Amino acid sequence: QVQLVESGGGLVQAGDSLRLSCAASRRTFSSYVMGWFRQAPGKERELVATISRNVPTTYYADSVKGRFTISRDNAKNTVSLQMNSLKPEDTAVYYCAARVIGVAEYEYWGQGTQVTVSS
Repeated sequence: QVQLVESGGGLVQAGDSLRLSCAASRRTFSSYVMGWFRQAPGKERELVATISRNVPTTYYADSVKGRFTISRDNAKNTVSLQMNSLKPEDTAVYYCAARVIGVAEYEYWGQGTQVTVSS
């Protein structure tokens, strides 16, 4: 069981930056693939970025590529999402999630943190 707690959301203006953080409860954090998802009102949840385990490789959705950066600190059991050049369409609840390597589905989810970008 992994408990995930996000922080860092808020209300910003277009063009601003925010950094989201996710703290994991489990000492075997490094064994999990981590991802950030988001869900805007009336829309389906979408994958924003992922980061692999110990030798990090990353994936970004086209909509955030070049603006967002995902990173992890296995010593501190944290994963972060640096969001730059924010746009109003980035407004959503952002979720941190974890999955075991070899399993397609993300099994563990945080409670979400709201990001609102005003124009």
